[in-house]
Amino acid sequence: MATEDLSPTFKRITFGGKDFDLFQDSEAVDKYVKLLLPRDPASGLTPPFDMDELRKTLPKDELPLRRTYTVHSVDYNAKTLKMDFVIHGADGLAGPWAENAKVGDLLQFSGPGGKFQPEPEADWYLLAGDEAAIPAIGAALDAMPTKAVGHALIEVATEADEWNLTAPEGIEITWLHRGGEFTPDTTVIEQAVKDLPWREGRVQAFIHGERETMKSLRVYLNDERGVDRADLSLSAYWAYGREEDAFQAEKKLPIGQIYPEAAL
Repeated sequence: MATEDLSPTFKRITFGGKDFDLFQDSEAVDKYVKLLLPRDPASGLTPPFDMDELRKTLPKDELPLRRTYTVHSVDYNAKTLKMDFVIHGADGLAGPWAENAKVGDLLQFSGPGGKFQPEPEADWYLLAGDEAAIPAIGAALDAMPTKAVGHALIEVATEADEWNLTAPEGIEITWLHRGGEFTPDTTVIEQAVKDLPWREGRVQAFIHGERETMKSLRVYLNDERGVDRADLSLSAYWAYGREEDAFQAEKKLPIGQIYPEAAL
């Protein structure tokens, strides 16, 4: 394991070990895994977890929890993979774990999932999201055709949170600063997407971030701009005011659906 501070709010961790060959990679650039983490670092629980056995001995509210994270990259020669973690101090579960992670620590996860791949036939590309989407946007930019054109709009708190991303010359990266923590009043990504001059031709879009913002942008892109659903990868990575477990549970309810017909 190795760690690297990417910004005041992001840490990159490199994982490796004897079980690397069990990782079955996918071609998706937005590949994600499900981490299994102890609720309380002081509990003494360490991976690998046998959940069937733990359910026999622990109450439900003491069992390890799952968290979803994007895989930044996989290095088959070094037999390692990298993941990026948002650090919010003592808030959350995975962030504090990552902030205190050290060489030799073990991590258990399953996956990967993911679907998005840049299509060379697209006339232009639109990528947009907040901090949670930066790892996937970065991977998508790395996989773009050399002659790709388009825009990447990325919302962060301040200039200090910007990453050094690489992209084809024709992709314009714009960093948007909301000036502090995300709230429905401070976020600027939705308006930035709507203010973007619209190019001609077929667009392939990758738009990921906070749930209510994604709902609004789905209406804008599908209904107003006429982007075909097949050309739009649009998903909520999180929801304002919701813990991860509540957010995941709500995916099955109307409030958690980006596309309303999915709730039927």
